[in-house]
Amino acid sequence: MSDARRRVSFVAPIGAALMLAATIASDGAGERFWPQWRGPHATGVSRHATPPIEWSEAKNVRWKLEIPGRGSSSPVVWGDHLFLLSAVPVGVDGPASHQSRSTMQPRDVHRFIVLAIDRRTGRIKWERTAQEERPRAPSMKDGTWASSSAITDGSRVFAFFESSGLYAYNMDGSLLWQKHFGDKQMFAEVGESGSTPVLYGDRLVVVWDHQGESFIVALDARTGAELWRKSRDEVDSWATPLVVTHEGRAQVVTAAEKRLRSYDLETGDIVWESNGLTMNPIPSPVSDGGLLFAMSGFKGNRLSAIRLADAKGDISGGKANAWTLDRDTPYVPSPLLYDGLLYFLKSNAGILSVFDANTGRPHYQAQRLDRIPEVYSSPVAAQGRVYITGRDGTTAVLRHGPTLEVLARNTLDDGFDASAALVDGDIYLRGYRYLYDIAER
Repeated sequence: MSDARRRVSFVAPIGAALMLAATIASDGAGERFWPQWRGPHATGVSRHATPPIEWSEAKNVRWKLEIPGRGSSSPVVWGDHLFLLSAVPVGVDGPASHQSRSTMQPRDVHRFIVLAIDRRTGRIKWERTAQEERPRAPSMKDGTWASSSAITDGSRVFAFFESSGLYAYNMDGSLLWQKHFGDKQMFAEVGESGSTPVLYGDRLVVVWDHQGESFIVALDARTGAELWRKSRDEVDSWATPLVVTHEGRAQVVTAAEKRLRSYDLETGDIVWESNGLTMNPIPSPVSDGGLLFAMSGFKGNRLSAIRLADAKGDISGGKANAWTLDRDTPYVPSPLLYDGLLYFLKSNAGILSVFDANTGRPHYQAQRLDRIPEVYSSPVAAQGRVYITGRDGTTAVLRHGPTLEVLARNTLDDGFDASAALVDGDIYLRGYRYLYDIAER
């Protein structure tokens, strides 16, 4: 860990109705932080952050930290803690190169690590090795063995390494419990690649879809004890589940190829189900204002907008289906839902569409973003601005609204697959090599 601390580079002195139930803390304490994948409401939006519009390696980089190993997990933030997951080949000093991904195979022992970083200074508070072993499955060249993001509620942090286990720590890094679900069997060795559990209150829900016996399980977040488990007739999926509430009842929505399903969070019983998505569903569902949106874009295109007030039982083709779309949907990036506008990219390209979420009317469709050729990360938004980061290091900053207006394009000397976190005046960007804190100087 002392070696990792030496890799901090300081660029400037340190400065100071239907509600989406994925907000981690029931009292709203997590509202101004970024406690999970896709932010406090799992929509990609922060209502409190004031991130900058412009940056470069020479401008508005408060600090950057060289991250050991590889991972595409996104940073999560609570208070002064930033949490990040990585997989570090044993015997490799420093980050493994991005170029070596083309030869990634499960033959080298890795340390699956959890990093707690002081987000004000970029210094590592603590590092824990959750597991040290050979990865249990191969990974494609663009995949990693640390693709799931951490989750925190301000008193605990959860790290999910899929076949290598689920681990719960307190904020000081003491292990509270751990759990293993077996080994995933993925089609064509495409890799496990990153579904993240969802936390609501003291319940942690994991979706385990693969070529073997698939299931969804709810755990007691305090102890790791199983509360319920339901079998799923599904194959590989990577979408993170979503918790929403309707009529005072929490339900867990899962996106998969065969069926969209919603489970009662308390009992695990199915609340509603509908037609599924395309093969290899990766984008996570989003919800607000009584509507839920699920989409995918591999070997086909599918977007389903579901009206939760009418969703009960089998809703295939029923009135609960508000609108659908069969073109220009994303393969990897998740959508952004911001004040009634639904943003999503085409496949893995920098080609953007924006729809009225309520009516399904397009404001614009399939508009190409200059200098953003390929995108794996998911868009984020705050302060009337939308941030879309390409794999080559350029982030387009757009004005939020029904017309396409680019405010800035900002490039860093790194590549990016992880999604940004927006907290206070900062943007936290995890690259292939560095973690950046971007803030006004």
